[in-house]
Amino acid sequence: MIATLKYNSKNYKIDLAAPLDLSIAMKGDKTDVNAWYLPPATIKPHKEDGFVGSVAEGASINFNTITFNPHAHITHTETVGHITEKLVDVNKAFKKYFFLAEVITVAPEKINEDWVVSKKQLSYALRNKKREAVVIRTLPNTKAKKSRQYAHTNPPYLEEAAAAFLKKKGIQHLLVDLPSVDKEKDDGLLLCHNAFWNTKGKLREKATITEFIYVPNKVKDGTYFLNIQMAPMVNDATPSRPILYAILD
Repeated sequence: MIATLKYNSKNYKIDLAAPLDLSIAMKGDKTDVNAWYLPPATIKPHKEDGFVGSVAEGASINFNTITFNPHAHITHTETVGHITEKLVDVNKAFKKYFFLAEVITVAPEKINEDWVVSKKQLSYALRNKKREAVVIRTLPNTKAKKSRQYAHTNPPYLEEAAAAFLKKKGIQHLLVDLPSVDKEKDDGLLLCHNAFWNTKGKLREKATITEFIYVPNKVKDGTYFLNIQMAPMVNDATPSRPILYAILD
């Protein structure tokens, strides 16, 4: 299934039959990735007046109720509405769902007691490339990221200057394999979120941050087309499935 995409007057070919899925699935138990001090998500048959929504328990259908928080339990995409009084519906941030993206791999630097992705690292990796989206894979990169329990672990994050650099560079969609672009416990400063969304100036309501991705090691650094698939929920954040497509020669 070879498709030709025209971007900035140039044609690119991708194979729609060869997607590279960056999402982390939610199973509804304690093995799910988790952050922000919440109990595990649940996926359980609905029970009411003797009815149990499970074919295995005698019902004619499976009828599950799912309880979760998109920020804590699953790959999700969020807007500036995550940190503003105004509700900014994440789905309204999109008028298209394909973007030219750069995948980069970064080993966070030790600064005091923290591991941080710096402006210097991003500047070196992106150089003068013009992209709509950037996908950041941090090292070490193991499958343990799919089930890690991040609460109280002070995971790596982006420094404020790194976010300001991405904003200035015109990056509209920032994707990271971390629970947050900001430090776990920062007294609510959210320096990176604020810098990327430009909350001290004109809000970047069309810009998004996607967290809790996993970039398999087989995916090489370089340029791809990115398709961000969204759950249709009216919220500041919603579960999402970012898909990469390699550009064919």
